Amino acid sequence: MDIKIPAKAGTMESSDIYIMVQPNDEGGIIIDLESIVMKQFGKQIEKVILNTLEKLNIKNIHLIAKDRGALDYTIRARVETAIKRAM
Repeated sequence: MDIKIPAKAGTMESSDIYIMVQPNDEGGIIIDLESIVMKQFGKQIEKVILNTLEKLNIKNIHLIAKDRGALDYTIRARVETAIKRAM
């Protein structure tokens, strides 16, 4: 699947994550993550994002994530929604 247009999902409310996606014309996956719990859960958040992208067969994307303490299922839902909006 290819990202065609920029899209976003989520909010900056507590326990949510704001996801912005756009095509990466240079190829590959770029993730810019900002989180209030980066030291504790940064690697887990990136893992959830990467697993979701892999499940959706996304290979060329620039994803910006601004996390406010979202749980894994919220992260997955926001990433999927942003990608579906970008198709």
